[in-house]
Amino acid sequence: MNPQAKLISALSLLLGTTITISSNHWMMAWIGLEINTLAILPLISKSHHPRAIEASTKYFLVQATASTLLLFSSMTNAWFTGQWDIFQLTHPTSCMLLTTALSMKLGLAPFHFWFPEVLQGSSLTTGLLLATLLKFPPTILFFLTSSSLNPTLLLILAITSTTLGGWMGLNQTQTRKILAFSSISHLGWMAAILIYNPKLTLITFYLYSLTTTAIFSTLNTTNTLKLSSLMVTWTKFPSLTTTLMLTLLSLAGLPPLTGFLPKWLIIQELTKQGLTIVATIIALLSLLGLFFYLRLAYCATITLPPNSTNYMKQWQISKSTATLTATFTTLSIMLLPLSPMILATP
Repeated sequence: MNPQAKLISALSLLLGTTITISSNHWMMAWIGLEINTLAILPLISKSHHPRAIEASTKYFLVQATASTLLLFSSMTNAWFTGQWDIFQLTHPTSCMLLTTALSMKLGLAPFHFWFPEVLQGSSLTTGLLLATLLKFPPTILFFLTSSSLNPTLLLILAITSTTLGGWMGLNQTQTRKILAFSSISHLGWMAAILIYNPKLTLITFYLYSLTTTAIFSTLNTTNTLKLSSLMVTWTKFPSLTTTLMLTLLSLAGLPPLTGFLPKWLIIQELTKQGLTIVATIIALLSLLGLFFYLRLAYCATITLPPNSTNYMKQWQISKSTATLTATFTTLSIMLLPLSPMILATP
């Protein structure tokens, strides 16, 4: 891809995200989302592979539909209340349409079917953008309108997402699809707590983005696209493969790693709100996700392909790990002791 075109796409992504998260008017928020959609399409289809072209087409159609719904939601609210302000979304029909539109943009179940296919058709770098940066503006819109949304609808979306995210990730062999279903499951946790503690939704999103960035950058460094190639990465990158296991377990939410913090806080908050049954259900459903994280960790560290010759560590000049990869990996493993400071941040 032309470096100038890549630079324009990257700057457009930053511009679109900034416009959406800083706007008070629905029209400006919509414009920011559209800039993001148009900016990511060249990055998805840059390889010119048929799967990449298919992924970019699917992404465009889904995002265009979701944007239309979002615009229709804001126009309906303006028709009945005379308000275009994001904080003044009060009409019930508008709230339901907005929830549907943002769920489609994020990939919340049952509007999730496009996300694994699009991620599978993209490169690992573009997949990282799809799983983190492009989910930030819709998450912020959810955060800003959280007081107006229907709690029952969000809880249904949350339980459905954690169920399908865990269940459909079980039989996957492609790392990008596994991370896509992991993203859907984590979005379910965020949707569950959105009404009751919006700040906690943002903390969960930040920590999820941090851990996912560490995993995607590690997989990109080792050029790992499926489980079978993950089994032999330790011969080339032994230290990076070991830290990948810890990062995956952090994403699974195991203590004492960073990923345990948001799940612990969400279960605590749901219990305080009298939603013990919901907390129990999503905690049990996260065990499905834990299974495929453990399978990834198992493949990454202590297995060899069947009927293989002896894979000794390859003789080579030791490769230096990229500073950003090392930083994100360290943070995704060791932030739990700083949780009081994170929670004290206004």
